[in-house]
Amino acid sequence: MLDHVGFEVSDLARSARFYDALFSRLGIRRIHEFEAAIAYGSHEPRFWIVSRGRPPAPGYGHCAIQATGRVAVDAAYAAALEAGGRDDGAPGPRPQYGPRYYAAYLLDPDGLRVEVVAGGH
Repeated sequence: MLDHVGFEVSDLARSARFYDALFSRLGIRRIHEFEAAIAYGSHEPRFWIVSRGRPPAPGYGHCAIQATGRVAVDAAYAAALEAGGRDDGAPGPRPQYGPRYYAAYLLDPDGLRVEVVAGGH
């Protein structure tokens, strides 16, 4: 069901020290590291910390839900919009995350960010 979880942080280095210490005791390690993002997991990146330079607010971080394919991403996106969600990124390829990555982004009624993804792993 869950593909990954992402938290936006105000200070990436400070948060990385915390999560490095926490996850190292659980057998979880850094899988990817970029200028503004670090991903943790045992084999796949499942927990991300990201610095986007904005203060905490609704939409600060997100939960990514795994879909079975592009058709399912499109259908879930449309249904969520009809049920009161708001667009935060229409369905489409996201090659910056991998060659098969296809995702849509929505804001729930409280402004919390939800990603629906296929081909992530």
